[in-house]
Amino acid sequence: MYYIFIFLYNIGVWIATFFSKKVRTMWRGEHETWRILEEKVEPEAEYIWVHAASLGEFEQGRPIIERFRRDYPQYKILLTFFSPSGYEVRKNYPGADIICYLPIDTIGNARRFLRTVRPVMAFFIKYEFWSNYLHVLKHRQVPLYSVSSIFRPNQIFFKWYGRGYGKVLNCFTHFFVQNEESKQLLHGIGIDCVSVTGDTRFDRVLQIKEAAKQLPIVEAFVKGAGRLKVGAAESASADGSDSASADNAVALRELPMVFVAGSSWPPDEDIFIPYFNQHKDWKVIIAPHVIGEDHLKQIISKIEGKAVRYTQATPETAAEANVLIIDCFGLLSSIYHYGSVTYVGGGFGVGIHNTLEAAVWGVPVIFGPNNKHFAEAQGLLRCGGGLEINTSDDFERIMQGFTERPVDIVRAGEAAGKYVQSLCGATERIMREIESR
Repeated sequence: MYYIFIFLYNIGVWIATFFSKKVRTMWRGEHETWRILEEKVEPEAEYIWVHAASLGEFEQGRPIIERFRRDYPQYKILLTFFSPSGYEVRKNYPGADIICYLPIDTIGNARRFLRTVRPVMAFFIKYEFWSNYLHVLKHRQVPLYSVSSIFRPNQIFFKWYGRGYGKVLNCFTHFFVQNEESKQLLHGIGIDCVSVTGDTRFDRVLQIKEAAKQLPIVEAFVKGAGRLKVGAAESASADGSDSASADNAVALRELPMVFVAGSSWPPDEDIFIPYFNQHKDWKVIIAPHVIGEDHLKQIISKIEGKAVRYTQATPETAAEANVLIIDCFGLLSSIYHYGSVTYVGGGFGVGIHNTLEAAVWGVPVIFGPNNKHFAEAQGLLRCGGGLEINTSDDFERIMQGFTERPVDIVRAGEAAGKYVQSLCGATERIMREIESR
């Protein structure tokens, strides 16, 4: 059945190349892989192979890559992608020696690929389970690890009709899973080479935070924002007394009235832009997920105040604007630092984007309802660092509450930051396990 699926998939992809630029890019990239490997593979070198489907999985695998780079420089790194959204963004990543697409999972491609590279170790990130590649790796006795994987009862491996395909899991030397539920699900089908190590994304966002950029244009924009004062007096008890308990006291501070929306889509923008059109005491930074002229013009058409695009701004024009639109890539993780309240988009579509990049800065994170399959979003909701909205009324209620009681911003932000800190260390746990073998 799997072979039939791959055959039909290959035909479908070929047909799609006539209609989709993204699919055409992937198709050409997969065929280009053989030339890249022929030119770059060093026959005497020892390669560690890391495979990530796309950009998000790459960020999960990156701490492992960089740890090997630092501690075991004798190995070379081969990094492969399935999706153009990963490869095209990271094809020049300096942490890997060879970067290419992974050719479609046929037995011929798998054998040819592994004869060419001959990896000494392989890491597949999160959801990658390519049957032919995995079986050839096992046949060649290459240690194979699944990193930051997460399993749910509705996955095919745990259904009666998926038992045949489920045998692919036996190819792995060890699973480094995110939670105890995943471990128990694997145990239920006879797989016990499992360690609960957590999600390497928590380590990665700390790395990103430490490498954050200073952005003079954003700093000028924020400098002109109003301030919310937060002090112990705001934590006074409900009976109206002037004294606050030590547990509730918050040191006197000021918060810039700056709202940062990251990876936003039109349904997200339709919720928060109207609110800020009516509340111009807040400054807004919008970093849309899709940076294209049509989308940027659509955003600007919705804004009633003065908006400026980042690539066209100067510190002077940014300081005068109400809204700063980020129309380039690579800045969002640093920009979250400048907000007092953040919003992560995608929750009114296929699913929310990376909430951890915002939460690591110790700020509240608002997001839409499609977050149930995102463990980090659920964790933020439980600790009080994340806030879910379903309607524009929900958003208005949260923002009004934050404006009237700025101390709630501080507490939610502290909860978000502590949540991220508490779940770091997956990379260290994985490396200890591997080094002990």
